[in-house]
Amino acid sequence: MALYTNQTGKLKEIKEKPFKLEKDIQKVFEENLSALLGLELVKSEFTIKNKRIDTLAYDPQACAFIIIEYKRDKNISVVDQGFTYLSLMLENKADFIIEYNESLKRNLKREDVDWSQTRVTFVSPSFTENQIQATNFKDIAIELYEVKQYENDIIFINSIKKSNAAESIKPLTQNKEALKKVTEEIKVYTEDDHLKNGSEMTIELYERFKNAIINISDGIEVNPQKWYISFKKGGNIAYLELLKRAIKITLNLKLGQLDDPKKIAKDVSHIGHRGYGDYQIQVEDDKDLEYIMSLVKQVIV
Repeated sequence: MALYTNQTGKLKEIKEKPFKLEKDIQKVFEENLSALLGLELVKSEFTIKNKRIDTLAYDPQACAFIIIEYKRDKNISVVDQGFTYLSLMLENKADFIIEYNESLKRNLKREDVDWSQTRVTFVSPSFTENQIQATNFKDIAIELYEVKQYENDIIFINSIKKSNAAESIKPLTQNKEALKKVTEEIKVYTEDDHLKNGSEMTIELYERFKNAIINISDGIEVNPQKWYISFKKGGNIAYLELLKRAIKITLNLKLGQLDDPKKIAKDVSHIGHRGYGDYQIQVEDDKDLEYIMSLVKQVIV
């Protein structure tokens, strides 16, 4: 991807400065894990069972461990390595919890972790077409991120999305016991999983609000999780939950940060709710759609 500066109407290309070492990529991510991926750094260079994990991270929203590997070499099978690490974690859960507690000085318990949300993230300046196609399954717990470095301290990061027509990997793992065990324990959620919780009315309502949110700004991503569907641009913007008669929208703003003249957003800062943010709106129709979008925009600004 070519990047340019626009000075006096004339474009000047910004030249790429390739990373010299994998360690350089690792440093960028580890020092910015929260801003980039919403994760907490647990341990850099975590070794278990003679295998070294580049970055062990924790997702506080999914309550799950995330393994991050950095690659400059294209000649690897990200699927084989990814499943190896997923299997390693599921077979050694206690070790990961101990490392978390010792590194972060906390008291995480086994039952606090949602092991079904475990995933592996590969980060590389580029991936081959074979690598991308090999991970193009809707329910594979492997993510790919491209990262490039340019002049003027510019970093470009791109999440490689699965195609809308991506199929399930489970039929391919049935004859491989180790892979089958991983796919049976780990669950990658899709929009379809959430649509099953709704009715015809709320599914149609969800589609209207979804389209409205992603049209607010370029680069907004739809990210289905276990309890909700989050909308992200860098960080999370809003969380939508489908019910039979309504949709719950939680805005990722702290109490006091929302300008809501109509007072339609409820303060949920002191009650249990899904997702981050202190404001929640329950909608049963789209009559306030434009006004609600004005509230959502306040999260992005």
